[in-house]
Amino acid sequence: MTAPSQVREDDTRLTPALITLALAVIVGTFTVQMDATMVNVAMDSLRSGYHAPVSTIQWVSTAYLLAMAVAVPLAGWGADRFGSKRLWLASLGVFLAGSLAGGFAWSAQSLIASRVLQGLAGGLLLPLSQAVLAQAAGPNRIGRLMGLVGIPSLLGPIVGPIAGGAIVQFWGWPWIFFINIPICGLAVVMAVRAMPLGAARRNARFDLFGFLLLSPALAGIVYGLSEAGNRGGFASPQVLAPLGGGLLLAAMFIGHAATTRREPLIDIRVFLSRQFAAASGLLFLLIMGLMGAMLLVPLYFQMARGDSALHAGLLLAPQGIGAAIAIAACASLVDRMPAAPIALTGVALAVFGLSGLTLLGPDTGGWFIAAALFVLGLGFGAVMVTATAVAYRGLDAGRIPRATSALRIVQQLGASLGVAILALVLQETLTQAGGNPASVAAAFGSTFWWALGLTALALIPAAALLFGRRANGNQDVE
Repeated sequence: MTAPSQVREDDTRLTPALITLALAVIVGTFTVQMDATMVNVAMDSLRSGYHAPVSTIQWVSTAYLLAMAVAVPLAGWGADRFGSKRLWLASLGVFLAGSLAGGFAWSAQSLIASRVLQGLAGGLLLPLSQAVLAQAAGPNRIGRLMGLVGIPSLLGPIVGPIAGGAIVQFWGWPWIFFINIPICGLAVVMAVRAMPLGAARRNARFDLFGFLLLSPALAGIVYGLSEAGNRGGFASPQVLAPLGGGLLLAAMFIGHAATTRREPLIDIRVFLSRQFAAASGLLFLLIMGLMGAMLLVPLYFQMARGDSALHAGLLLAPQGIGAAIAIAACASLVDRMPAAPIALTGVALAVFGLSGLTLLGPDTGGWFIAAALFVLGLGFGAVMVTATAVAYRGLDAGRIPRATSALRIVQQLGASLGVAILALVLQETLTQAGGNPASVAAAFGSTFWWALGLTALALIPAAALLFGRRANGNQDVE
């Protein structure tokens, strides 16, 4: 069997080796993507079990997100220095260790420490997965390969609350962590057999100064944005200090990366590629709108309709189904036709789905909400697979590992900003609405207008894909 790293770049077949590699990546990343949302469902059980205040137990989630932010910039350099397979297996081992520690945690503080381990591993695994696949696929198959791994990626945040609710209810919260053990074990076995070793450059020098700037910058920005939602605005010193410090450090890193004579931790020159820049902007704006919207949907079901957390999670299924259908349909299309029409159609579908959610009331029909979420999922899935595939076209294989770190940072910042904005808008509208169900439901409908507006902005970078020059068949290259 031909190893994925040895396939011809002009080959258009999805070989058994590539499919096996994709399955190994799916198993390795699915548990990371589910873990964050599963733990969120167990927050109340954790609070009562450890007799800890909310201000302490919220760090179970916050520490995970901050650790991911710190680790993401290291993924590209780590893959260059040690080889993608070695880094992948090491990261799975750290995630497994964090899961074991979480299940046996004896205090809230020890649980938070275990979440740091999980977050560090997750911050490496997610960008590394895209790097491995993009290098193995080549430009003519990247859409279909990303489609294979994209369906579980989008289903993870939806399945997570459902699985987490069931586990907490029937087995107890420690099994949210113990369930990762067999999955990680399977992922290790599959990676050992299917993943190419990956070239290791022993002379790949670590950009220590860039790391000391960028990782704290990302942690500060993510933490500041999360605190903005918790504290009702951006004026609080607890928001301004980390957010302002993070933005300053990020600006310093950009200056450093643009002027250093050595290879920077993140190669910002990839944004000079018109395709990569447009795809990054498209993902940033789409995720900013839609991740914020995903905060609103389960809250609407619980606050305006009185549904349980588990029931609210189940009601998100139409969005996941729509996303899965769109990815399956668009994955092959993006390898055969220009990306811009697919991306524009996807954004338009997402906007149309969100427009239905702006009409929410206390008695809105379940079928109407399901249809709106289904259309929203169609749009989200179409854009995600298209933008991810297009981002790596035209990049040399050697630049892909650090480009995946850059793209992951863009997505993480977009999600954090979108959640912060819509949390603030929702809080303000709920304060003005009063307590009756009709007013609460109307507050959610008004907030969805903001999600719609943020998502509609993604039409701009989607249209920018129209201006990319075309060469080598259907590839859009610089």
